[in-house]
Parts: sequence; C-alpha cells; structure tokens
Amino acid sequence: MRRQSLGFAMAALAALWSAPAAAKGCSLGAVGQTVRISIGDTGRSAMLHLPTGFSRGRAAPLVMLLHGSGGTGAGMLESSKLASAADGHGFIVLAPDAGIPVQKGFVWNIPGVPSVTGKMPGAEDADDVTFLEGAIDWLAANRCIDPSRVYATGLSGGGRMTSWLGCVAADRFAAIAPVVGLRAGNPLAGDKRVPDPATCQPSRPMPVIAFAGDADRTNPIQGGGAGYWQYTMATALTRWSDLDACRVGPVQRDLDPKTYEVRYSGCRAGAEVIGRITRGAGHVWTADNDAMWAFFAKHRRR
Repeated sequence: MRRQSLGFAMAALAALWSAPAAAKGCSLGAVGQTVRISIGDTGRSAMLHLPTGFSRGRAAPLVMLLHGSGGTGAGMLESSKLASAADGHGFIVLAPDAGIPVQKGFVWNIPGVPSVTGKMPGAEDADDVTFLEGAIDWLAANRCIDPSRVYATGLSGGGRMTSWLGCVAADRFAAIAPVVGLRAGNPLAGDKRVPDPATCQPSRPMPVIAFAGDADRTNPIQGGGAGYWQYTMATALTRWSDLDACRVGPVQRDLDPKTYEVRYSGCRAGAEVIGRITRGAGHVWTADNDAMWAFFAKHRRR
C-alpha cells in the first residue's frame, strides 16, 4: 500500500515540476463553487469545493468528506452542508466516491469487515486508502492544499472509513471526525464486544472528535447491530484514548439541553479524544460543522 502511495507522490511531483501553471498556484476548480474533477491518473473523480475567498497562491487546509454506504460524494456534500462551513472558514472540501459500486452508489473498502451488503472486501476491490492518499498527494502537487493540515470526516460507512484512516494512515491526517461511525479497529474475532488491537495501530497520536445520536438504530452507540459494528462507542473512545496515551478522562458534561460531550485530554503530542452525542438523534449527520472545524483547526500534522 505504501509503495503504491509513494508512486502516486512521485508521479504528482513530476507533474508539478513539468507544469509551469501549477507553479503559480492551485489551478483546479472554480472559487466558491463545487465541481467534479478527475484525480490525477487514477481513473476516479471527486467533488471539489474551493471556498469563497480562496487564494490560488496560498495552500489551504483540506477536509475529506466520505459518504455513507450506498451513497455518493455529491450527495454527501449536499446533505452535510460542509461547503457552507468551508466558505466561512476557508478550507477545501474533497468528497470522493468510494471504490466498490453497489446499486446506485458505492461502499468503502475497509479490510477485514463486511460491507453493508454482507460481502467481505477482496483483493479484486479498489484500495480506497491508497486512492485517498494519492488524492492528497495530487492536490498538494498542484499547490492547492497544505499537506500538514489534512482532515477526514464521514457519515456512517464513511465514518467507519474515517476511523480506518486514523488507524492506518495517521501519517497523512492531522485529525479525524467520524459521524455516527466511530471505530477503533475491527471487532475482535473471539469477543466482538472489544476492538482487535492488531487492526488499529496508528503511527502517531490521532486527535479524534466523533459525533453520534443516542437513538441511532443502525450503528447504535450501545453496541450490537451489524457484524462490522458490535462494540460500543464508549469502548471506541476509550481505545482511542489509550492509543493517544491520554491521562485525563473520561469527563462528561452537557453542552446544551440536547447535546453532551465525553472528553479525554492530557494526551500525547497534544491530541484529544472527544465524543459528542445528541440526545434523541438517529442515524443522521449529527455533526456541528463549525465545532468540527474548530477542533480541526487546533491540530496540524507534525
């Protein structure tokens, strides 16, 4: 996987050196608009939103937005309203389609767990981690993004994929924000009530803010559900706090009558682990986009 990612990076840098226009700054997309672009030579595309006021001569932070199982990047960008938050805060949004087609949409390839179709991803399926890493390299080579300020969020299956990126691609992402999809590795084969530590070994501390609803019946915070889910959100938060060597927590507090927060702090390298749960909310986009960005903005990959 890393060898393929290095290939993406080398190809992207070669393109940068050979393209005088790129040296002047990001030439992709239209400022303040959302367009579909082809990602390098991958044969895949994604929705790109350059925020209002974006300066082409200055690299911006990137938020990758990952759709839920059976969805599309275009649909996710519309329903999340993240483009409006990007315009307000000045970050770029990239919303790709996952690599495994299903009905009218796509599902993400998370190795070792079945998708919502019940099928286990195989060697013939697209390697979504490598694709997303390649997209980062390509955007950086085109002088659009600051590679030290790349973040990921996603809904449901996209939230699980976001969690997976935190586990296996921590060297590429400064922080993650799964929405109704926080995981900390695959369920352990012998006891699915806990995550398998071998499947989540990030290379660096990973700041995490996760959003969920306590009435979610698809990915219940109480655990259970489908085979890819099983352990509780509290267990996932605790596991991330262990991975980040947090010394304080869990501390719970109400943010407002509808929302409460569980926080771990005093973590290694300035990381934090936070869960925000909306009372009465189901399997929907529960994220406060402004709060998500405020969390992201505090963290930069070192």
